[in-house]
This record gives sequence, structure tokens and C-alpha cells, in this order.
Amino acid sequence: MQISAAELEVMSVLWETPGLAASDVHEALGDEKDWTSRTVKTLLARLVEKGALRTEEDGRRYLYYPVVEEDAYKAKAARQFVDRVFSGRAAPLVAHLADSRGLTPEDIEELERLLGELKK
Repeated sequence: MQISAAELEVMSVLWETPGLAASDVHEALGDEKDWTSRTVKTLLARLVEKGALRTEEDGRRYLYYPVVEEDAYKAKAARQFVDRVFSGRAAPLVAHLADSRGLTPEDIEELERLLGELKK
């Protein structure tokens, strides 16, 4: 399932707080995005059509719930990115991030911890 960057912003709101109405999602995005309520409703409709969200009727409005788990989506998207851009290899990705952005001591410590867990 392909989720656009804009749709991902909507999904992030609903992963954090499932069961919101379109107006609540619009309000949550208000500070970050200058989107109209119609834009948010269009994005919600696309996500429902794709099967990423489901709806429940609540009087005259609909509440939106994620069908796709956040961790599962991010893992799949990361794998697809690494496969497409780095021929399936994670090491060149990490090297590129280290060269282009620099890694903080905290980043290095976390990577070392993760590598240690993978070696076990």
C-alpha cells in the first residue's frame, strides 16, 4: 500500500489518537499544515479507499480508525526504500546518513545497542 507524504501526516494524527472525526484531524493538523477541511476530508477518503483507515458512524459524523499498524507500515516502507535506493543493503544507508547529516553520540550509542542485539 502506497501512502503519500500528505496522507502519512493524517495517519500520524490517527495513530496517535484513533477515533477522531475529520474536524478533529483538521484541528490537530492546523498548526503544522495550512490545509482546508476539504483537503483533510479528501485525504481521509483516499486512506479509507486504500484500506488504511476504517470508519464508524457517530451520529451525523464519521470517526476514523487506523487499520494499518504504525510499526508495520514504517517497517515495510523502510524495507522498500532500502531495497529501491540502496539495493537492499542497510550499511550504505547508515554510511550515507552519517556523511550527510552526521550522527550524534546518542545516535551512535543507539546503533551500537541495536547491533549488539542483532549479534545475539
